[in-house]
Amino acid sequence: MKKISIYLQIAALFVLTSSCELSLEPYNGKEAGTLFTTTEGIQTATLGNYSFLKTLDYATFYHYITEYPSDNVTLSGSTGNNFFFAYNYRHLVEMTQTSRFWRRAYEAIYGANKVIENLETGKSPELDQLLGENLYLRAMLHFDLVNTFGRPYAQNKGNNPGVMIRKDTDVSALPPRSSVAEVYDFVISDLIMAETLLKSTKNSSFASKEVVQALLARVYLYKEDNAKAIEYADKVLKSGRYKLVDTEAYKKFFTMSNESNPETIFAIKHMVVDDLAKDAIGSMYDGTAGLGWGEMYASESYRNLLNKYPTDARQSFVQPSYVKDAAGNQVIAARNGIPKYFILKYSGQDGIQTLSSPIYLRLAEMYLTRAEANAKLGNAQKAIDDVNVIRTRAGLTGTALYSVTDLKGHTSVLNVVLEERRLELAFECLRKFDVFRNNLPMVRNYPGYHLLSGQNTQVIEPTDPRVIYFIPQQEIVLNPNLTQNP
Repeated sequence: MKKISIYLQIAALFVLTSSCELSLEPYNGKEAGTLFTTTEGIQTATLGNYSFLKTLDYATFYHYITEYPSDNVTLSGSTGNNFFFAYNYRHLVEMTQTSRFWRRAYEAIYGANKVIENLETGKSPELDQLLGENLYLRAMLHFDLVNTFGRPYAQNKGNNPGVMIRKDTDVSALPPRSSVAEVYDFVISDLIMAETLLKSTKNSSFASKEVVQALLARVYLYKEDNAKAIEYADKVLKSGRYKLVDTEAYKKFFTMSNESNPETIFAIKHMVVDDLAKDAIGSMYDGTAGLGWGEMYASESYRNLLNKYPTDARQSFVQPSYVKDAAGNQVIAARNGIPKYFILKYSGQDGIQTLSSPIYLRLAEMYLTRAEANAKLGNAQKAIDDVNVIRTRAGLTGTALYSVTDLKGHTSVLNVVLEERRLELAFECLRKFDVFRNNLPMVRNYPGYHLLSGQNTQVIEPTDPRVIYFIPQQEIVLNPNLTQNP
């Protein structure tokens, strides 16, 4: 008898929700055999699929394995937690975070497939909407997986191994890894179909047509289809559904509820009952009030970049911690010699320090996606214009803005855009991908526990094997058709 992964066995239990809230409580009110016979049942199943995203295994662990390897953060001490190996690029074939992220992602894909298999287009607007939402979820999940375990599309034109494509609920199937290009094509196909089905303008906790378009803009940018990236970023920017918050509101941006934030396109909604306390993303970043671990800080190189313009509103997301020295003077606190600059992008929702609804897509990214794509197509003025929109919102004016004749020391418009992406989207799980998909090295030339003995700088080249993670070893045992990354 063929072995099947435990995640599929678990998924078959249909961990669903019991109300229109995005709750984590299992839904036990209906038998699986009757759940998909009514619109209400399919709605319930869909809410359950959204709830997979907010789990520790998905939201928190995805953050660990994507943001911690960036040059925006610095770890202030050694730890027995497996995220240490993600942070310093010394991966293991069996890491808690990668194993559980992989498994949870495929559980959620199974749930989405169960809904998709039980729906046909054209039955009703409500059912078309739910089908579109599940197609979006399936696409998003595959996209996150392929970027975590497959090399950037730009390397070998997507012909490197990606991940399994799961487009049905056949638990006996043991598919091999599809190529990165094949996974991208599958993701795009799902999203394009979802775009035609989604008519309801639900809030940013749910998929809508504009959410799909925003993800397509990101997918096409990563695929280096710059014209398509511009096309889909334009659709979102011109939709009228979103607007950049003003400069003062921006300083409190990440404490807002995502539903009331006019810039948020899609977020993984967390309510008060979902607070993970010391397992929350913000726990490692914010050590104020003793509620979080507060051991991962803004890196020196990121702070130096931010400090070029002290009035930049993005200073609000990095907070120094102070203590008094022996002489009574106020100085920056440190842990193991690493200055404590807390990161506040995942703190303070609903007045709870460790609560946040991680933002997956927001309008500022669409401006910068369009800017990067235009820079690569040689449309310098359009790229600079979009960068300046973001800088102006950050409170910068006059000589702090760019022009095509004044790049302020940068050698290209593309470098201007990539630096602005780093400033604006720091700590939002995009920096690692931005660096390596543009064939650049990750340079970590600042103090922290990523450095080996005697080193002053850690440089990870885009061709390094550890730009991506090992396929979890248990999954290879359960599915011998999977091949391991070198």
